[in-house]
Amino acid sequence: MHKGKSSELYLFDQLFRQKGFSALCGIDEAGRGPLAGPVCAAAVILDPAEPLEGLDDSKKISPRRREILFSQITAKALAFGVGWADEKEIDQLNILQATFLAMHRAVEQMGLTPDLLLVDGNRDPGFSGIETVCVVGGDRQSASVAAASILAKVSRDRYMEKMDEAYPGYGFAKHKGYGTKDHRQAIVEKGPCPIHRESFLGKILSGGKK
Repeated sequence: MHKGKSSELYLFDQLFRQKGFSALCGIDEAGRGPLAGPVCAAAVILDPAEPLEGLDDSKKISPRRREILFSQITAKALAFGVGWADEKEIDQLNILQATFLAMHRAVEQMGLTPDLLLVDGNRDPGFSGIETVCVVGGDRQSASVAAASILAKVSRDRYMEKMDEAYPGYGFAKHKGYGTKDHRQAIVEKGPCPIHRESFLGKILSGGKK
């Protein structure tokens, strides 16, 4: 049984299923704000017959619990996909459009066409032919969006931990590319590495604060 917060999130999704949307897909992203690395999006169609306990906004869940839920979601979901837009695409497109690109790639990865998209936030990514509902704070309201937030967060964190090995000295395993004081100082001292987002670094490299 899904209890507590999970129960509330499943009830939110159930309201849409009662309107006839069976392939209900939650979409969320991780990594819009960091100075380095890609933005990652995930799309999830949960199986209402296989409810999961403990779903919530990924930022409210411990790393260990996120890993457990990641395994459960990928094992029990009817479909899921993870999509990426790298730092070069972020610099070329801007972070919003790169996030939308990652979301489209995540849906394409699922191999199952949803009949409704619940997208975290207030901006429509522009999926053609699929009804879309933007849900502000969706990862705190919808089980499907919460599941997507967990897949995106865990996937991106794992990637940044690998980048810590590839580009040591920046602390990617610790801060995952976010602009902490230590990270900013490392950029000033070492210069940017290949996965830094050049469009995010102007004030840091010019001696100001971002």
